[in-house]
Amino acid sequence: MTAQTDTLIEISGLQFSHGSLEVLKGLDLAVPRGKVVAILGASGCGKTTLLRLIGGQLRPAAGHVRVDGQVIHELNTDALYEMRRKMGMMFQQGGLFTDLSTFENIAFPMRERTDLPDELIHDMVLMKLHSVGLRGAHPLMPSELSGGMARRVALSRAIAMDPLLIMYDEPFSGLDPISLTQIGNLIRGLNDALGVTSIVVTYDVAESLKVVDYACFISDGRIVAQGTPDEIRSSTDPFVRQFVDGLPDGPVAYHMPARPLADDFALTP
Repeated sequence: MTAQTDTLIEISGLQFSHGSLEVLKGLDLAVPRGKVVAILGASGCGKTTLLRLIGGQLRPAAGHVRVDGQVIHELNTDALYEMRRKMGMMFQQGGLFTDLSTFENIAFPMRERTDLPDELIHDMVLMKLHSVGLRGAHPLMPSELSGGMARRVALSRAIAMDPLLIMYDEPFSGLDPISLTQIGNLIRGLNDALGVTSIVVTYDVAESLKVVDYACFISDGRIVAQGTPDEIRSSTDPFVRQFVDGLPDGPVAYHMPARPLADDFALTP
């Protein structure tokens, strides 16, 4: 993947810590323009932290994140917000505004970031909802949507401003098989139709390999494996095989390090 000449995101030597906990320890990654890339790994490995560093919500301790030629943590406030206008984000569980209708959720970024007239916003919102099959749901409140519908509305909001980059944080979690397929097909279809670049953060190997161009695995704060879906499926790397096969134990240990069991259960005299 790093051999691609047209790279939208270049990450080099990225380090980040939460207090004394090292999360990223020199991570290197290149994301080609126009592709769908999955970031996989165990819970707590730093996947969502990586998205926040790309979006400029966090600053690295070392290294850099370069998006469309600009180093994110070096941008001033105005330049950072201008860069974020080029990014769409689909949050875990959708992240819809509960007091706004489906229509107003999609219209929100248009009203906040543009001076478009209401008539044009109306048409654009319906077009975005139509692209995810939910134009008829525009008057519904988030509480009236199913889990799968809420994710599709969230995806519609993520593309509302025609971004250069779309980031998905756990888009497959908690969905039924039909909704899983719908979301996966939308991620792939919208990426190709809009000509954007997509990063999918997930622990769902099976679903992500159906729709992505490349998959990368994070462990111990670094990228430890990457490749096309076919390369990942045929990999003999123990870490990759544990994820692909869903093995309960392996490089990602089942037991958290602890002192000997006998010491914890020893009886006091």
